[in-house]
Amino acid sequence: MKLGIVTPVLSMNPRVGQPWELTATPEDIRVIAQEADRLGFHHLTCSEHVAVPSQAVSATGQARGTRYYDPAVTLSWMAAVTSRIALATHVLVGAYHHPLQVAKTYGTLDVLSGGRVILGVGVGSLQEEFELLDVPFADRGARTDDFLSGLRAAWGVAEPEYDGAFFRFSGLIVDPCALTTDPTIWIGGRTARSLRRACELGSGWVPFGLNDQQLSGLLTELRNSQFWEERDLPFDVVLGAEELDPVNDPHRSLDRLRSLQELGATHVNLRMLQNSLPQFVEQLEAVASLGILPSIDPTES
Repeated sequence: MKLGIVTPVLSMNPRVGQPWELTATPEDIRVIAQEADRLGFHHLTCSEHVAVPSQAVSATGQARGTRYYDPAVTLSWMAAVTSRIALATHVLVGAYHHPLQVAKTYGTLDVLSGGRVILGVGVGSLQEEFELLDVPFADRGARTDDFLSGLRAAWGVAEPEYDGAFFRFSGLIVDPCALTTDPTIWIGGRTARSLRRACELGSGWVPFGLNDQQLSGLLTELRNSQFWEERDLPFDVVLGAEELDPVNDPHRSLDRLRSLQELGATHVNLRMLQNSLPQFVEQLEAVASLGILPSIDPTES
């Protein structure tokens, strides 16, 4: 099981964001990225929203923060100050984008970072943002499916061709393009449909807002389905670990990680209790001391 980090500072969830993050600097982000890279964590994350409602709760009843660093810019910057750690969008809203735009932007990042890009993609649920970007909200699921198929056709291909319901392209060159033609795509969501989408069109599933019982039920349902029987590729299950405190309670933290592995997690997105940058770094070091991160040779470039 591989451990990644829900990167502090880059988005401000009102439930878990800390006051220090509001005034954090690029230097603070650099420290987080380099410490995670040095200690052997698998990936860093950055989410996506273009613009969110100024009120605390949107018209669709969702409470969310207002800060979202742009993932393409931010992950590129973090790639430049690290050498090993993967760089994951968590998540892009697929319907906001043309497949070729993502293939070019993140394919370029894949080249510059040495193949470290992971594409987390979700359907999206913030209706006001869809309206702002002039993207139909009602057909976002079908549009996302077509986006994913088009992205797979274009990823790592200099002259891609695709003919779908919403996106069509041929006779064009995308250069640079990603280093491989097999993108790692984690599908975000919390429904059976999102899990089926992940099995059909993605490399894995990154759910949110579900308890262990709900996760177990959905994963069991998937493994008993025709979709699973027809899949012949590895499948990532990326689960979240909230409010871990390995500094003060390493045994509980380790038990929680083991319980997520028993649920089927291949990867975990970590959030940890912290109220400052030094405390966050201390928590990273405490996770490393649990002995479940891979060994890193400090002489490797």
